[in-house]
Amino acid sequence: MNTAPTHALTLTVGNDLRVSALLERPADARALFLLGPGAGAGMRHGFLSSISAALATRAIASLRYQFPYMERNGRRPDPPALCHATIRAAIGWAGEHEPQLRLIAGGKSFGGRMTSQAQALDPLPEVRGLAFLGFPLHPPKRPSLARADHLSKIRVPMLFVQGTRDALAEKELIRQAVEGLGARARIHSVEGADHSFHVSARSGRRDAEVPGEIADALQAWIESAVR
Repeated sequence: MNTAPTHALTLTVGNDLRVSALLERPADARALFLLGPGAGAGMRHGFLSSISAALATRAIASLRYQFPYMERNGRRPDPPALCHATIRAAIGWAGEHEPQLRLIAGGKSFGGRMTSQAQALDPLPEVRGLAFLGFPLHPPKRPSLARADHLSKIRVPMLFVQGTRDALAEKELIRQAVEGLGARARIHSVEGADHSFHVSARSGRRDAEVPGEIADALQAWIESAVR
């Protein structure tokens, strides 16, 4: 089984703002996933660490990073423009240091949504696809497709990995949103998982199984859809 060391990095956002990042790169890497964290958890969250480790065994490197408010231990997310700038800083680092790898951007919940917004506003340089782990389609108990409106502007392949019990993306509603994007978008449903990808006991599954399933889905999508 391939493993990869984790390297601590510093990214510069704008002229003088700096944020932390973690690169996990297997020697045989064929792609690099820029993995933005969810709004309530930083880049060292256990779920993101497990995803990065699972991807490394499948020849996929990952770059996790902090948004500025996380770097200063704040609770309120930064304005979208600053989040977008942070994502572009991570992509700039990847383009400079790992130009030979296929570049995938996205992330968990908030991190994925900020990435899709940035891509819709101005295509991210060298990014060949977007992958979302629990796209937050709507607030809890307030189903809506409004947050999906900007996705129609994106022209690169997209993968939506969604739990079937996700309270921020009702199962049929997220499927409707993805199907509306046509052939460039796919969905992988994680049976019995909620927004945090915790699986219910009645599903007969364990949380420890989920990162491997997600990594398999990402690997298959990259190999078949991302050029």
